[in-house]
Amino acid sequence: MAHVFSTINLKGGVGKTTTTVAVAETLSSEFGKKVLVIDLDPQTNATTMLIGEDKWRTLNDSGRTLARLFKDALEPDNKQFNFDAALQKNVSDVSGTHKLDLLPSSLDLIDVQDRLAAAPSGKYFSNNPIELLWKAVKSRLDDYDVVIVDCPPNLGIITLNGLRISDGYIIPTIPDILSTYGIPQIVTRVRDFADEIGESIEPLGIVVTKFQANSSVHANVMRNLRAGKDAPVFATVIPQANNIAGAAEHQSYARTLKQKYGYGGLAESYRSLAQEIITKLEA
Repeated sequence: MAHVFSTINLKGGVGKTTTTVAVAETLSSEFGKKVLVIDLDPQTNATTMLIGEDKWRTLNDSGRTLARLFKDALEPDNKQFNFDAALQKNVSDVSGTHKLDLLPSSLDLIDVQDRLAAAPSGKYFSNNPIELLWKAVKSRLDDYDVVIVDCPPNLGIITLNGLRISDGYIIPTIPDILSTYGIPQIVTRVRDFADEIGESIEPLGIVVTKFQANSSVHANVMRNLRAGKDAPVFATVIPQANNIAGAAEHQSYARTLKQKYGYGGLAESYRSLAQEIITKLEA
């Protein structure tokens, strides 16, 4: 069975998507796992990191993204989403990631997400707006060892679709006040949602990202996170690195994880984090 987890934070710019992609690439290239990334974030950053902007535009223009899935719920007489047409196989510019697939996102999700609550419920009230993704992918999840869902920075219906198929979730965060402020809300809301649907969705842990060793604020906030009771904190800390911006740009040539994320220890940090995540999932 596939291990499915979401990445989520209510604050943008905390390294959520970079963490998603880097862990996916590491699990595929270093651990030999077959991985599926489901990009639910309308910013489409995970998608463009993995396939590039030009290919994303082609897919978007032809309706081969997850936006089409959610549009189908609003236009039940005009269903067009096709899993196989949307699925992008063997993505990423990292050498050795031959088992990494993607369900791409779209900017159109920005408009769609606010309308889903009013989607038609169907003849037998079977069209639950939080189960649209689950219905579309449930028969294909076990084609993979690990499925990672990159959620939008909110707790709206599209995020709930991601959590609905997840066994757990991670919370990447910069260790500062603004970035960590919403963590208790995330944990509480996800727990309440899990209780409501009768499923278990466990907080796998908080991932400290963009850590600056010379910052007393970062040190103090990280200490408080580790002492807190909201969620466990991964032992691995992802340091601040200047080459993250370059890693976000998809290249037309293959490169190693160290070439992509730099030789300053960042690639090793992602490998350590991936190992921690796999250990928790398999436990």
